[in-house]
Amino acid sequence: MNKIMECVPNFSEGRDLQKIDKIVAPFRGKQGVKLLDYSNDEDHNRLVVTVVGEPEPLRDAVLEAIGVAVELIDLNHHQGQHPRMGAVDVVPFIPIRNVTMEEAIALSKEVGAEVGKRYNLPVFLYEKSASAPHRENLAAVRKGEFEGMAEKIKLPEWQPDFGPAERHATAGTVAIGARMPLVAYNINLNTPKTERGSCSQRLEELVQARYRDGRQIHHPKREGVKRTESYGEYGRQWRNFQEKFLTLSIYGPYRKWTHMGEERILR
Repeated sequence: MNKIMECVPNFSEGRDLQKIDKIVAPFRGKQGVKLLDYSNDEDHNRLVVTVVGEPEPLRDAVLEAIGVAVELIDLNHHQGQHPRMGAVDVVPFIPIRNVTMEEAIALSKEVGAEVGKRYNLPVFLYEKSASAPHRENLAAVRKGEFEGMAEKIKLPEWQPDFGPAERHATAGTVAIGARMPLVAYNINLNTPKTERGSCSQRLEELVQARYRDGRQIHHPKREGVKRTESYGEYGRQWRNFQEKFLTLSIYGPYRKWTHMGEERILR
């Protein structure tokens, strides 16, 4: 492959293995498309796929997978720890080799327009593709989740960029955009559910103090952190509390957070 674009679509299905296989199938055996990884989490009830490819074949595979998910997933019956607003929750495109961010943005808009037209699904552009500053952050777009989106989408400031201005009855809405590579990692805390608030709050206060949104923080030998987001959740399969972080740099935040919570972190 000469031009390589990455896509990491997140689907709201992590328990039904037959549905998962059908959603992943469009990424297999396609010329110009390489399925790198996929993983499902039963507590999150979520599937994350990592795929790379030439822009056009990748576009077609992603559109096909979205169609499968819209057909198979009904969010009215979905329960899971992870925030979600759609059967296909978020579809980021990441430029990897011989492609620019501008090309990734153009591809995200092309896919978004086709998703709205083909599947009658409301689409919000986010991150680098966002049509307004308040839509850049995925957490802001997804706030209210599937249940709250029925009313949120009627607000003038939350009209979708593509598709109908009405939440899809079973598949909800989707965020599609372009961004730089993202590091997502979890810290497991040896903390019962009843004690999770104080420990999580301490960690998140540190995040807000050291890595504020929109503020560039630099390490002498590392890339800076443009934005760090975090939230906590309790999972049955972990049997403990898990603090989750999304950042553009793992080195600085991880060292500080591990030092702060060293007595509670499971290693």
